[in-house]
Amino acid sequence: MGKAARHRGTTPAWARARRAGALLAGGLLLAGALTPAAVATTPASRTAPAGQHQQPQKRQKQNSDDRTVRVALNEMSPAVPTENGTVTLTGTVTNTGRSTVTDAHVGVRVGLNGQPMASRSHLAEIAQRTDFTYDDGDEIPDRVADLPSLSPGVSHPFTLQVPVKELNLRGNGVYQLGVSLTGETKKTSGPQVLGIVRTFVPWYPDPNQTKHTQVTMVWPVIDRPHMDARTDADTRRTPVLRDDRLAADLAPGGRLGQLVSVGKDLPVTWVVDPDLLATVDTMADGYKVAADDVSIQDAEPGTGSEVAARWLNEFRAAVRGKQVIALPFADPDLASIAHRGKNVPETLVHLDSAQQLAVETTRTVLGVEPRTDVAWPMDGAADRSVVNVARATKADTVIVNSSALGSGSMDRTPDSPRPLGGGATALVADSALSTAFDGDNAVAGESTLAVQQFLAQSLMITMEAPSSKRSILVAPQRWPTASAAQTMAKALVEGRDGGWITPVDLRTLERAAPDKGADRTLPPASEYPGRLRKQELSTATFGQIRDTQDSLRGFLQILSRKDRADTPFSNAVLRSMSNSWRTDAAAGRAYRASLQEHLSGLRNAVRIRDKSDVTLSGSSGTLQVTVENNLNQKVENLVLELRSTQKQRFTVGQAQKVTIDGRHRKSFEFPTSAHANGRATVVAQLLTEDGVPYGEPVTFQVNVTSVTGTVLIVIACGVLLLILAGARMYRQRKRAALQDGTGADHDGAAEDAEDAVPHEEAEDDAVRGAVDGGDRGPFDDGGESTGDVPHGAGWPEPAGTPGWEPGAARERRSGDPGPDTADGDPVPDAADEKVER
Repeated sequence: MGKAARHRGTTPAWARARRAGALLAGGLLLAGALTPAAVATTPASRTAPAGQHQQPQKRQKQNSDDRTVRVALNEMSPAVPTENGTVTLTGTVTNTGRSTVTDAHVGVRVGLNGQPMASRSHLAEIAQRTDFTYDDGDEIPDRVADLPSLSPGVSHPFTLQVPVKELNLRGNGVYQLGVSLTGETKKTSGPQVLGIVRTFVPWYPDPNQTKHTQVTMVWPVIDRPHMDARTDADTRRTPVLRDDRLAADLAPGGRLGQLVSVGKDLPVTWVVDPDLLATVDTMADGYKVAADDVSIQDAEPGTGSEVAARWLNEFRAAVRGKQVIALPFADPDLASIAHRGKNVPETLVHLDSAQQLAVETTRTVLGVEPRTDVAWPMDGAADRSVVNVARATKADTVIVNSSALGSGSMDRTPDSPRPLGGGATALVADSALSTAFDGDNAVAGESTLAVQQFLAQSLMITMEAPSSKRSILVAPQRWPTASAAQTMAKALVEGRDGGWITPVDLRTLERAAPDKGADRTLPPASEYPGRLRKQELSTATFGQIRDTQDSLRGFLQILSRKDRADTPFSNAVLRSMSNSWRTDAAAGRAYRASLQEHLSGLRNAVRIRDKSDVTLSGSSGTLQVTVENNLNQKVENLVLELRSTQKQRFTVGQAQKVTIDGRHRKSFEFPTSAHANGRATVVAQLLTEDGVPYGEPVTFQVNVTSVTGTVLIVIACGVLLLILAGARMYRQRKRAALQDGTGADHDGAAEDAEDAVPHEEAEDDAVRGAVDGGDRGPFDDGGESTGDVPHGAGWPEPAGTPGWEPGAARERRSGDPGPDTADGDPVPDAADEKVER
């Protein structure tokens, strides 16, 4: 049986015996048909009686090119017929060819000569068939609907009503039912079947002949990530969503709205993504919307707060008393992690964090205690490595599709539970039942066929071992549409009401005794479906996620309020690994890039300001470096380090701790020491306390210039002159004040004094003479006057002498300040920054 049994159903003994009988009867009919008399009376050669439609002349298999009419079965009511009832079939026919169809009518056919389907594999084969064959059977007489001529592209509705008795259904089982259009075109000679649609009739008139089949249907309430890592800068830290599409999905007619409103009355097991719960809970309290290219300042208020609150209340009521399985937060892609990410550092750590967060979120938002020991990889596709990754999160139960674990040596569909060894259990979801709703259920014809397919497959499972109690798992698509939710609900209810299905929760299913002959060996990773492998996240993607986490870890170290960044960014990292990116890889890349860009922007808000080149005159000085914090909170646990690349020529002081309030900047001074002339390169770098570089370094040049001894002497003399000049000015002003107060000078003496030298100026020159080191002045206490004082002996030169200027001018000159640089510092170049001493 082996590998092929994983993809095909099995045939029970009773069905094989029935098919053998049918083949024998068919062989006898075929032998009789070879006689001339038989040939003359075949339906293809005789004329129909008056009032009856003529059978098509072509009874052999027709090519698909011959089918020029599309037949859609929009509704079959009831889905499960009962004795003495009537089956009503409604639908439409559409001329898809190029010729007008004339003399057309729609009829009903019971295939396989009224025999029930023999196996599940036969049922799947019939469902995929498109050509009209003998197996489709004859039309039921008088149960046809005549149609007008159909021009190309024209559609026309039809309704057929057939009493159940005229279907000639026999014992319990599944029967093939066809609705066909028979007509003529220019290319045909006589009536021909131009189109047919097939479905199945589950017939279960005697429920006492079998035991019920326990069916567990998981009901997924999962969505892709919508929450952005950014938050508004207001006091509430209002969360931001990347779009507002979730508001429409939560509305009563939306996808998620329908999943809750339809599922609340069903006996299903809920499977939820806690990230969706957290997002909706956030929306209910108010949120903003900003796409990647929109700044937080331009974010628009969200429109879904009311609908989010209403949906949450309805969801809480729906799951009350029900079993809820919480997937790891944001539904991480287990298969991608197993095949491409588990060897990237910290990937499994993220998965463990997602598992823990799932419990907290589901418990808080829904008010229920969820199960987190059940893993559900994408489409139930699993191999050994996927199960090992699931078990790393303490999920010992894994939902696996039957395409991975087949029937083994059994001649029927095995029950769902399969022990895998080591404490792990696979709950095998039946592939045919789980994929029955994958089509476009918004189209009435697709929905009807999906319901009948589900009912037929489930009844076939019951009939495979009618005396055994069966346990089957149904795991539909991960993101069912609103119409798919309605279709699944109808199928489950119809099967339950039909009498062969008993819906149970997952725990009841797990208690079923495993079949010993069922396949329990997981396939290797090489047999993972190629279609799904192409959708997996790459190893480079997991490396990008690791880099983002490393960057986040360094950023959190410097924050005084770590929670403001830790929660939104850590959750966003988990969202980067979501299964949802499989179906929208471009959106996944955009999400991860946006996360990195935003985190980088926040990290760069704390930085060293650019610094121009500086000049140091002398052997020591002070360098000043400024760090700015443009975040809204205080940063700490940072170290500012200055490093000279020419340590033998120029050294800088030790690193300093950095603490800066939000929206502030701070300057730090570093003592320096120069040992030689020339340029030295200095690198300023912020570091975390554990020595990891934070942000980009800032590099600048320091130009060291020497100072000679002669220059120092000249500067010292200049300082001394400034001191003496100040003393002279003080004495001059003091004497002038005394003279103005006494007024004791005689007229003649005053005139002589005015003709000679004013007392103030004479005193000034006497002081200057002493400063200059010349002969003593006339008022020197050490001697008496010698009469006329020659020029150059401390007296002022007469007016007109070169270099002469009034005393007032000299006073202003002697009061001029010295140079604006410190001792030994030359005036810096315009392009350089002066070193602070």
